Amino acid sequence: MSASPVYSHSSVMVEEVLQHLCPRPGGVYCDATLGGGGHSEHLLERSSPDGRVFGVDRDPTSLSAAAQRLSRFGARFIPVHGRFGDLPELLAACGVNRVNGLLADVGVSSPQIDRPERGFSFQQRGPIDMRMDPGSGESALDLIRRLSAGQLAEILDVYGEERFARRVAASIKRAEEQGRLADTLALASAIAAAVPKWEPGKDPATRSFQALRIAVNDELRQLDQLLHCAPDLLHPGGRLAIISFHSLEDRVVKHRLRSLSQEETGGGPGMILPDAGPAPVLTLLTRKAIFATEAEVAQNPRARSARLRAAMRRAPSVTNPTTPPRPGRIGRS
Repeated sequence: MSASPVYSHSSVMVEEVLQHLCPRPGGVYCDATLGGGGHSEHLLERSSPDGRVFGVDRDPTSLSAAAQRLSRFGARFIPVHGRFGDLPELLAACGVNRVNGLLADVGVSSPQIDRPERGFSFQQRGPIDMRMDPGSGESALDLIRRLSAGQLAEILDVYGEERFARRVAASIKRAEEQGRLADTLALASAIAAAVPKWEPGKDPATRSFQALRIAVNDELRQLDQLLHCAPDLLHPGGRLAIISFHSLEDRVVKHRLRSLSQEETGGGPGMILPDAGPAPVLTLLTRKAIFATEAEVAQNPRARSARLRAAMRRAPSVTNPTTPPRPGRIGRS
């Protein structure tokens, strides 16, 4: 058996994240999606000499790789195994109730996709797994076996926005019942056989694999839980930055941040209308999504779909804080 490849991952939009989180010496920060530790490394450097970073990840491989990468920071880096939807409990167990900055780079990481034994890739042969934590929960194959064709079609439609969800679901279930779902390549083949019209430049299995991954890891519910608890985890003036990679995630982030800042009232940032209800708890730092620069995309093509939104926890005496500079390209919404 060959040795496992080195964990290698290029963190996206690093400078934009640092611009919005504003790490400082003595600050306490949480990287809720640790991955290989790239963002955490920069947070630790910028908060030197005594800032701390809690790095949370459900993937034990990521935790191990990040701990090795960040060992030079000693006790300033604290790795935490768990899901970011459970962040209040995870941080409380570490003796922390609030932080100065919170980052989440949601979705799957490059090493997870690139390692065939993880089962995320439709281009390499591997088990139909897709779990971010291989030691917890059901695999994608278990999910396929448990669901009816109709239930599977709903997942492909909602989480993958697959136009041919019913046809694809029927093809997958038929292949499973006939014992033909031996690995990820067989699953991709069953999907491709049911898609009558392929999008140029896109593998027909892309949307379905995305949908199955999101369902297996309960990703959107975890994101929703994080967004609901985030304001209470931030000190007044604390910063929140969320990077997402597809429209489903970004819509959840956009609407929740606008709701918490009352941007949806139509009164503009910081303006509370008489019937607006509870006072807003966040101030938006990005009125629209920010995308990676063209230079970064040229170096790391996977940054092309990344989009960043950020907000700040309001303090009672702060009504109109200064918005930090925003490098990168501005999105449409």
